[in-house]
Amino acid sequence: MSVLVVENLSKSFGGVHAVRDVSFAIGAGELLALIGPNGAGKSTCFNMAGGQLRPDAGRVRFEDKDITGRRPREIWRLGVGRTFQITATFGSMTVAENVQMALISHAGHLYDVRGTARAFARDRALELLAQVGMADQADRACGELAYGDVKRLELAVALAHGPRLLLMDEPTAGMAPKERVGLMALTAAIARKQRLAVLFTEHDMDVVFAHADRIIVLNRGQLIAEGAPSAVRADARVREVYLGAGTTSGGH
Repeated sequence: MSVLVVENLSKSFGGVHAVRDVSFAIGAGELLALIGPNGAGKSTCFNMAGGQLRPDAGRVRFEDKDITGRRPREIWRLGVGRTFQITATFGSMTVAENVQMALISHAGHLYDVRGTARAFARDRALELLAQVGMADQADRACGELAYGDVKRLELAVALAHGPRLLLMDEPTAGMAPKERVGLMALTAAIARKQRLAVLFTEHDMDVVFAHADRIIVLNRGQLIAEGAPSAVRADARVREVYLGAGTTSGGH
């Protein structure tokens, strides 16, 4: 059974067709990359899947539940995690406390964040930090972290409620090349171990072709290619509109 199924999604803004009749599915443990040139409709499609935008037509199903048009928080509670291109962490809190806040939210409890919250689920927070290689920085202030470490912390926060689907919007944006490879290798390892489905958008084609199991390509709101990285790389239309002849490097 597919974890996420997108069926015939369409969305227009002021007469401009941002997404037209796009369909795809993703299975447990699979990394699916959504790519395309600027204006291709990637963000619009991605945000419809996550609930930030309501489609004009089509349907989004998560584990056979129709989530079309549901609010992002409702979708999150069903088991969909998300990371964002611009990180959103509490800089004045420690690394562990950032993860604990996500655990508190998932548990539905209200705590004094400067009191009892600091003791809530600390062991679980440390386990999550260990998964992303951040356990040794648990008591550092988040505001002191290097950018690559903030990205890994954001991944731990996204995993705090045990999602079965993770949506990652340009997860390596702003990172150095070595950090990009490291973050996606880590994500892939976690996804395969936990049978976590991952849908991600990305501009770095080296990252995409190295770590995606499948790739879907949009251009002018339409899906023009779908398949394994080798098949997409060889697709003449993809090379023409996005990759460029003889290269695996993408533009923005």
